[in-house]
Amino acid sequence: MGNYLNPGNSGFARIRNSIYVDKSSLIGLINETINTIRQLTCVSRPRRFGKSFAAQMLCAYYDRSCDSSELFADLAIARDPVYTDSYQKHRNQYDVIYLDMTAVIGETSLGELVSYMKRNLVSELTKAYPDSNVAEGFVPTLANVVEATGRKFVMIIDEWDAPIREAWDEPEVQREYLEFLRSLFKNSGATAKIFAAAYMTGILPIKKDGSQSAISDFMEFSIVHPMEFAEYVGFTEEEVRKLCTEYDGDYSMMKQWYDGYTLGKAGSIYNPSSVMKALRSKEFCSYWTETSASKSLMEYISLDFDGMSRTVAELLGGIAVPVDTNGFANDLVTFRDRDDVLTLLIHLGYLSYDRESATVRIPNEEIRLAFARAVRRVKRNETIQRVQESDQLIRDTVQGNEAAVAAQIEKIHREETTPLFYHNEQSLRSVIKLAYFSYKDQYLKFEELPSGDGYADIVYLPKKLSPLPALVIELKWNQDAEGAIAQIQKKKYPEGLKGYGGEILLVGISYDRNEKGEGRRHTCVIERV
Repeated sequence: MGNYLNPGNSGFARIRNSIYVDKSSLIGLINETINTIRQLTCVSRPRRFGKSFAAQMLCAYYDRSCDSSELFADLAIARDPVYTDSYQKHRNQYDVIYLDMTAVIGETSLGELVSYMKRNLVSELTKAYPDSNVAEGFVPTLANVVEATGRKFVMIIDEWDAPIREAWDEPEVQREYLEFLRSLFKNSGATAKIFAAAYMTGILPIKKDGSQSAISDFMEFSIVHPMEFAEYVGFTEEEVRKLCTEYDGDYSMMKQWYDGYTLGKAGSIYNPSSVMKALRSKEFCSYWTETSASKSLMEYISLDFDGMSRTVAELLGGIAVPVDTNGFANDLVTFRDRDDVLTLLIHLGYLSYDRESATVRIPNEEIRLAFARAVRRVKRNETIQRVQESDQLIRDTVQGNEAAVAAQIEKIHREETTPLFYHNEQSLRSVIKLAYFSYKDQYLKFEELPSGDGYADIVYLPKKLSPLPALVIELKWNQDAEGAIAQIQKKKYPEGLKGYGGEILLVGISYDRNEKGEGRRHTCVIERV
């Protein structure tokens, strides 16, 4: 067993010894691509979504230097009749080249990255197969080993884009690394002779070189286009329910904190790392931390593109924002417009993408906290002003300053009329969420909360350590605010907060037009319970 050639199955064995969710059917998908024109697969997902677990599982399955039959005997891939034949045929039958690019970067300088990998791989190949000829080029050396052994390689590259992210300001390092990958996989004839299959993981989709992909023969399965790989990277809803039952976890809290990513037919996908940490610690909090491999969220949302400040406010308020993901350069520095920034945040896991509506939103409580922290460090004056105005609106609401609340709602309505067209209660709900977007410091937000004899439009419930009262907000269009308060009382909305023992403010907000159907007038009534 070597470091990069046939590293064995110890990594996957260690994974199996912990809380484990069976993703082994992924192997069946890869087996279907072996020695076909679909033999090159790239799966990109945000960090901590189980990409490395999947890569180590594949390594343990294909590596001929070990026997992994016991590791897989109780898993789906060994029991599924659809995959029985291919499972037996390909298990532990290949020489595996396994490159964990984050680990490789830690062993050498970025400038020496490619030469370091080639040198060490050739050394391990020479030791394993001394009768094979070492050619001048790395690819011919691989071809000579295949000719001598009669076995093709399975190549697994985990975090393939780590050099692209780390060398974001070193184009020559990026170019040399992409040329290395191109030499392996761009020539379809050489690739077919050397590799039975290749599997890459990363955060970013494959880097574009000019207008073309640097490695165009790979089938890509990104978080934007997950296709049949949707359920195999990240936890599905059913898997999280099962884990919560088995390990006594609170499923509703798990959903609130770590759900929110929607991937194709797989539906809701959860952040696996955070779910596992919450199960072990029995504590729900943000396990999301910055990495040295990418700029901070604050830097991205501070970029000077038209509408960026408003977009961040909309996202924090819970509004889905339209996005065009086409044309993204698949790196951390090339941005043409706001859409490119939002697309990057999708790939980094800060935003959830709905392909049907082509919109993004903040997926869950964990990421909202990251946004809330970042937005207060943003240097842009427009963003600072929006935060200050939202904070003041919350203070005015709590203090019962009805005129000030109505004036601020009217200001937001006036500024956002063009993109949002607020002419009904549903649209007014959007302007309320935008106006109160900084609520996350003190509140949890619920929409259409079942309460009493109906559903409260919007409820802001104080967090445990917050001294502020709960806000029950009812919205009316072309009616008066007193009618909104009357509806709250008639339908007993505060009864939906039975577990909450603190003060409650009833907030009625209305918007109507004048008799000619022109202009706007906002009113607000606030009562304490």
